[in-house]
Amino acid sequence: MSDERTKFVIDVDDVLESAQLKNEKVREYVRYWAGITGPDNIEVVSGADDARLIQESLDAGEIAPAGEGLYYSRSYYKDTARSEERTIVATSRPSDKGVYNNWHPAAEMKAKLTGLMRGASAGKTMYVIPYLMAPPGSPLEKYAAGVQLTDNRSVVLHMIRMARVNVEHINNLEDPGSFVRAVHVTGDLENLGQGTAEDKRYFVTVADERTILHFGSSYGGNALLGKIAHGLRQSSYDGWRSGVFLGEQFMLLGIVDKQTGKRYHVCGGFPSASGKTNLAMMLAPDALGDRYYVEFYGDDIAWLWVGEDGRLYGMNPEFGVFGVARDTNETTNPTAMDSIAPGTRAIFTNVAYNVKTHEVWWEGRTENPPADLDGWLDWKGNPIADRSAAEADDDWAHPNSRFTTTLSNVPNVASDYVDAHGVPIDAIIFGGRTRDREPLIRAITDVAEGVYDGLTLGAEATFAAEGVDGQLRYDPMSMRPFMSYPEGPYAAHWLDVINRAAEPPIFAHVNWFQRDPEDGHFLWPGYRDNLRALLWLMQLKSGEVTGVETPVGILPAKDELNLDGLQIDPADLDKLLTIDTARWQQEMGFREQHLAQFPGLPEEIWAAHRRVSAALHDD
Repeated sequence: MSDERTKFVIDVDDVLESAQLKNEKVREYVRYWAGITGPDNIEVVSGADDARLIQESLDAGEIAPAGEGLYYSRSYYKDTARSEERTIVATSRPSDKGVYNNWHPAAEMKAKLTGLMRGASAGKTMYVIPYLMAPPGSPLEKYAAGVQLTDNRSVVLHMIRMARVNVEHINNLEDPGSFVRAVHVTGDLENLGQGTAEDKRYFVTVADERTILHFGSSYGGNALLGKIAHGLRQSSYDGWRSGVFLGEQFMLLGIVDKQTGKRYHVCGGFPSASGKTNLAMMLAPDALGDRYYVEFYGDDIAWLWVGEDGRLYGMNPEFGVFGVARDTNETTNPTAMDSIAPGTRAIFTNVAYNVKTHEVWWEGRTENPPADLDGWLDWKGNPIADRSAAEADDDWAHPNSRFTTTLSNVPNVASDYVDAHGVPIDAIIFGGRTRDREPLIRAITDVAEGVYDGLTLGAEATFAAEGVDGQLRYDPMSMRPFMSYPEGPYAAHWLDVINRAAEPPIFAHVNWFQRDPEDGHFLWPGYRDNLRALLWLMQLKSGEVTGVETPVGILPAKDELNLDGLQIDPADLDKLLTIDTARWQQEMGFREQHLAQFPGLPEEIWAAHRRVSAALHDD
């Protein structure tokens, strides 16, 4: 080893020692990847560094002010979203290959990523981010610790908002080596061949080694490795291999009945554009607000396990919200708007920005964009006033533009959102955007049929995209882009965990998007009024109502839904609470084709499919 190399290693140790980073396994990991990526400097960060890092980023022009205590960032224009085709799960076990997890051999991927990352952080600072994806003391804490290395300061700012960041989280691990090793190298974004045969981007979770290697992005889940890569892909694999828990793309909310003092907790999965964040942040309708209060826990990830008392528990492992800005406004999601108000230190990414007034805007924030174009830049940084006539109707903000804020900024965040023990789960719901077939809500009391319903979850796809009118794009449990192990074992693990609960949750499928076939209007008002369906579900679970049995679940009787203060056409309500048997019979054929893709699917799932299909044909 050369003297220069020895000096570099000593400098790494000096940095880690001065930052009070004591875990020798972490030190070893940092030394190794510093040697690979070759940064000029190394810095260990914590949440307390946020104000300093914000100022450094402002001074460097990496972010811009967006009002008092608000900030604006813009990513490279080809680097604006997750890239499913470049996202890989790698293990040393070929049996881990599933239909959706894009499996590759671990040895191949580690060699490729090491080659791409070698020397790629030269001239930059390597930031060491020790983080925890759970409240300290959680029963799942051993799966929650991680250390992300990144050469991008903006990534650090987002991670501070999305995870608990401090060296104390990794200094005192029971097993010092039990942390997730997460390495992010931005790469030369303008020369990575995005979308071509020469694409150099790779976003790899080496699941059986608890290692995450992401190269070629500075955006969102591609770069915030505690979020999707650890919080979903790695955690779902850990949950399966340990047999202990489920890591799912679920929202989690609480409902408080102020009259009786009862509290209910509901979690569930929704494919993209099916209302998950709006539901998670929902407020009670005005007419029901005196009695009911809705609490926010999380809008994107839930970890579920059975506690020592035999109940199913859940928690949101994240510390913040990485929300889609588009169509977020005072009507659709007033809670979100309050959580990104001045002083919240929220960061907006790829929205429109006014360089003179420091305002931000996105499609749907107001009915029309600002009339005065002076100073406004679109999400690519181009002056909107300079647009040609052909460009006049182009989006100002990217459709996947985002806001990042901490949970503590959400005005109705649950008082116990940091409780290490999680909260008991009363119901698991699924919901996709469908214009027909799916009623407002249908409850499922059989565990196998509930899991089956989650595995056949889907949202409406366009005719052009799918080629079959009425067919859904299936997204099992809303985990299709995040699966880390095969679908057959995934279904078996779900059945195992839920059946372990002495009091299983009730399952349900919801749909806020049914439309009138003649004029296309939405039959249900949605948003805050969605609470009415969940209240009925809790009443059904507690035996206060009985509902109406159908082949696909229990529907509310019309007089069981609390419609106080709601004006709705009786004919629309009738459609919302009925089953279109012919459409469901067609759907069962699509479901069978979908499930047949998955080898090793448990017999309980096929039996549930046959029961529902037979009931529909007998109806």
